[in-house]
Amino acid sequence: MNRLSKQYYGLGTLITLSLFGSSQNADLDQAAHLIQTYENLLTVNRPQSEIMAINHAAGQHPVAVSDATYQIARQAIEVSRADFGFNALIGPLVKLWKIGFTDAQVPSPQQINIRLALINPKDCSYNDQNREIYLHLPGMELDLGAIAKGYIADRVQDLWHAYGKISGSIDLGGNLMLMGPAPMHTDHCWNIGIQDPKAPRGQALASVHLPACSAVTSGIYERHLEVAGHSYHHILDPRTGYPCTNQLASVTVFSKKSIDGEIETARLFFAGGPLKNWGQSRSDLYGAVFVTKDHKLIVQKLKPEHIHLLNPHYHLHFSN
Repeated sequence: MNRLSKQYYGLGTLITLSLFGSSQNADLDQAAHLIQTYENLLTVNRPQSEIMAINHAAGQHPVAVSDATYQIARQAIEVSRADFGFNALIGPLVKLWKIGFTDAQVPSPQQINIRLALINPKDCSYNDQNREIYLHLPGMELDLGAIAKGYIADRVQDLWHAYGKISGSIDLGGNLMLMGPAPMHTDHCWNIGIQDPKAPRGQALASVHLPACSAVTSGIYERHLEVAGHSYHHILDPRTGYPCTNQLASVTVFSKKSIDGEIETARLFFAGGPLKNWGQSRSDLYGAVFVTKDHKLIVQKLKPEHIHLLNPHYHLHFSN
């Protein structure tokens, strides 16, 4: 079957869009345009966007936003209030550490405490009638970076479905949506690589074999700050103000919706490993794969036939 693929730059990463069947460049370009539209609404990396308008008005007044921005912002605030590690208000803390940038630093405890006072999701509100978001304290910031890619991947799939597209893939960098049956395999399942945290990007330590799904990965191996013999990764714990400390190098969640994958990777990463009965009551959460710092590969909810170990230095375990 014909495969049409193009690469674009957006959302701070390299984006790869692919369609199988009788597709045209315009089908990919239209999806790329949709991604750009959402980025323009949601980015915090430019002076102007709807999210930046909310941030600029922190401590002053509510801001009315578009339906799409309101929908994702409201969900991000609600999930943040569940207090399991995901926090869409963590921006002031991220900007304090600056991990991944040339001016990254280890802040003082006093600096961290000041920022911790600005990241409580209970200090913001939303108004369904007016589609308004309000950050109550000056200096607060809403940052949807931990959930936006999932939301956008779901919307691109909706777009392609609306135009009758059957099979394709949406790769937003760490966030992969595999749509429809895989044309290259007789069982129509996709092969999804689990990145080896100790190897160059693209080198997999295992392969997961599943029907259409989203695969979202959170890992500590891409952005680091090295100071005085200590290594600090970029996943900050909003409860402490410091990088989250546990034995995980990465967690990948396989789900129907990509936005759920974003939320659940955070839940499982901050839990430090498999949660008892995780996903058992939800048919839209297909499974999770944990990679530990001591070379374990822990699989939850997936069956043995779904995973193939590629690196003999890792030990495979299954969790209930």
